[in-house]
Amino acid sequence: MRILVTGGAGFIGSHLIDRLMTEGHEVICLDNFYTGHRRNLLKWFDHPYFELIRHDITEPIRLEVDQVYHLACPASPIHYQYNPVKTIKTNVMGTLNMLGLAKRVKARFLLASTSEVYGDPEVHPQTEDYRGNVNPIGIRSCYDEGKRVAETLAFDYHRQNDVEIRVARIFNTYGPRMLENDGRVVSNFVVQALRGQPLTVYGNGSQTRSFCFVSDLVEGLMRLMNGDHIGPVNLGNPDEYTILQLAEAVQQMVNPDADIKFEPLPQDDPRRRKPDITRARTWLGWQPAVPLTEGLTLTIEDFRSRMGDRAATAQPTSPL
Repeated sequence: MRILVTGGAGFIGSHLIDRLMTEGHEVICLDNFYTGHRRNLLKWFDHPYFELIRHDITEPIRLEVDQVYHLACPASPIHYQYNPVKTIKTNVMGTLNMLGLAKRVKARFLLASTSEVYGDPEVHPQTEDYRGNVNPIGIRSCYDEGKRVAETLAFDYHRQNDVEIRVARIFNTYGPRMLENDGRVVSNFVVQALRGQPLTVYGNGSQTRSFCFVSDLVEGLMRLMNGDHIGPVNLGNPDEYTILQLAEAVQQMVNPDADIKFEPLPQDDPRRRKPDITRARTWLGWQPAVPLTEGLTLTIEDFRSRMGDRAATAQPTSPL
């Protein structure tokens, strides 16, 4: 098939492209390189089935494709809060443009939504039926509400224009190619430990997250795209860890002598986050296979090699 991946030079997008190329598809990658990097795709540059287009999806584009994986949007607070207006434009106008493209060429469209649509959840674990607890005027709203609107648009295009859609709600994902300065908790801890700095835990560290390794997530996305169910479907690892447990795990694996320091909890930081993946198990036959220790080992190796290759970037300061 001819497959479009928006945000394909990013962390998750580049891993998805690796899988699609390996399976023999023709892949077009759209990326404006706000958080994506060419280095993530270098091995495909001379491949006859791969095409990279520098493009901002808030502007329309005409392409002929069979499937659209719509991943384009900064996904870490440091990046999506840096330019919140741009973030919500990407989620709303960008999604409108990609749905319009899918409608014109009759392509199947997969939206990479997020667990952030649940906000700071009052239901635990979160099922797809839960409508969320989101602050519409908070500092995270550009992303949370942007993705909620993107889901609305996808379902409206499906109902009104018969566009074939799939909606994945992605929970915390980690692995090689995460940005060192993206401010997310796994990259924060690994970078700090490798530099011999104290590991920064926000609040008392009792807030929880569920961490899914990127190869597991990509498998889930592809099963959803090629299956019979529209969704939304939670894709994440139901194993729940406190932030302090994660900090201690990274500390032991990288630098047992590193200190752990505590900072105040930021605004609208979710206290608990854990997916109910009953739908994914039932509809897709999917569940994560990579345990946290194994995934962290691969992630740490990748960070260590990249940080040794070039000058260190600025220290991340955001909690997730």
